[in-house]
Formats: sequence, structure tokens, C-alpha cells
Amino acid sequence: MTWSEHLVVRDGVRLVCRDWGGPGRPVVLLHGLAGHAGEWDALARDLSSRYRVVAVDQRGHGSSERRPGDVSRAAYVADVVALAERLALRRPVLVGQSLGGHTAMLTAAAHPALVHALVLVEAGPGGPNPDAPADIGAWLDSWPTPFPSREAAAAFLGGGTVGAGWAAGLEERADGWWPRFDRDVMVRSLAENARRSFHREWGRIACPTLVVLAQSGIISGPEADEMLRLRPDTHAMSIPGTGHDLHLEQPGILHAALSEFLGGLA
Repeated sequence: MTWSEHLVVRDGVRLVCRDWGGPGRPVVLLHGLAGHAGEWDALARDLSSRYRVVAVDQRGHGSSERRPGDVSRAAYVADVVALAERLALRRPVLVGQSLGGHTAMLTAAAHPALVHALVLVEAGPGGPNPDAPADIGAWLDSWPTPFPSREAAAAFLGGGTVGAGWAAGLEERADGWWPRFDRDVMVRSLAENARRSFHREWGRIACPTLVVLAQSGIISGPEADEMLRLRPDTHAMSIPGTGHDLHLEQPGILHAALSEFLGGLA
């Protein structure tokens, strides 16, 4: 199965998504910071045999608006709501990795009637981390752009399926391969997460929730324990031998976990 492209404009901001079709309940896939909708292709292809799957290039990323003025958490959430309404995605399941998972979490907390279920992949409520924007900025500054080829980019960005997944989000220009995002937009997108935690929002979520963590990811053991203490009915699992980009490392295992979770929903 292949995907078709949809364009949604909200408050003058262009949002582009890949609609894989599918016969069942809508599943919306949200990538992480500096990512792109294509990261989900392997998972989306498998899920679309049973569900209508839509993968989104979030604002500031991929084919969507490159330099939106508003990169607040509320703006990201409002985009998800607008996409669900414009594409007639009735009570979708939201699946998000990293910052995309955070967006999905906030959407479920603010719009309980909209979201049927929630899946967080290497994502959680977080906590104050004032160094995060500078750290991300330094990491992006370390990219030797333009890359001479996608292969060189993939090698720099981790190699294997992880590097290939990141490199697939680049665009070719006359002088080489460049990211499809603006470095300062990425840094500003983390501003609110750097200032506070979102445990209050996490505690308000009422829909069925699956949390999928990596063995060597960014969610610490104490943070995962606190998530389960606040919401003990949460389904949680850890995938051995994986890192933060587990959706690129082990899409088959993630698909199996999602299929079991989704199959158990009313």
C-alpha cells in the first residue's frame, strides 16, 4: 500500500501529512523533534492493513511550514485537533515518539473527547531541564551540513536503520543534502519543556494508554515509575537492546506491541 499527501492550513501554517488509508479506526503518527513523517513508513505500511493511518509532518518539520511563528506546545496540539477535524479522523489513536509523544499526551489531556487511545514511544511528562535547548542546539550545530550524500548523512546520524531513517528526511540542493527544518525553530520548540514538567497533564488523561520505552532511552527508571504511580492502569513495556529511536530500530516489534494494544481496545 502507498500513501497520498494531504495539506491542511491552520492559522496560515501549512501542515502536510501522509495518509496511508486503511479500513479501521484512525491512527495518527507524530514524529519527534527534528524528525519527519517518513520515519513511520515501515510501521504505517503494516498498520494500514487494519487501520487508517496518517503520519504528520509537524509544524517546522519536513514538508510542513518551515518557520512558523508559534512553536508553543499549544500550537502543536491545536494542529493535531485541526488535522483530525479536517481529515474526518473520528476519535483517533494518537501515537507519538519523543516530542511527538509529548504532543500526543497533551492533546489527550486537553481534548479527552477527541482521543480514543494514546501510545507514547520514548516519551513522557518530563521535568524542568534548562540545558535542553542549548544541548539540542549544539547537537544540531555539530551536523556537517551540507552532507555530500544521503549515505554520508546516514553514517553520521547513527548508521543502520536509525541513520537511514534520519537521512530520509533530508532534501537535496545544488550543494548537497540539507535538513528540512530550521535549527532555531527546533530549539524554540523545546522552550516550555525546559521550564517545567507536565505531570499534571499526564494525570488528567483518561483514555487507554500504552507506554513503550527503550532499554537505553531517555526516560529514566524513576520517571517511568512516577508515570505508573500517577496512572497505574497504564500499559507499559520496554524493548531490550534499543535506544531512543526504537521505532526505527525495531519497527516490527513496535508493530506487534501496537497491534496487541489496539486489538484489546473496545
